[in-house]
Amino acid sequence: QVQLVESGGGLVQAGGSLRLSCAASGRPFSTYAMGWFRQAPGKEREFVCAISRTGGSTDYADSVKGRFTISRDNPKNTVYLQMNSLKPEDTAVYYCVADFWRGRLAQMASEYDSWGQGTQVTVSS
Repeated sequence: QVQLVESGGGLVQAGGSLRLSCAASGRPFSTYAMGWFRQAPGKEREFVCAISRTGGSTDYADSVKGRFTISRDNPKNTVYLQMNSLKPEDTAVYYCVADFWRGRLAQMASEYDSWGQGTQVTVSS
């Protein structure tokens, strides 16, 4: 497992932007696929996006395609989530996740063995 610490959450108006960061430690960062999940009050945790160990492949939930961008900086052991055109329905706790690279990107929470503590994102209307 790797240790993950998210930052960058906060309160923003609809239409605004936020960038989340996730710093990893404990294992070679470039051997891990990284991703983001989110959980809104009263709802199940849902997949947001993922990125391969080199950054060459990405995957997004339909609800965020075209608005969110995941990226990574392997020398800095950090993954980012740039969120633009935010909507009130994006309000949730956002979790950074990691899993040893297995050759494909995963959308199921059970396939990630490392989770951060979460950071709150609130979008006001």
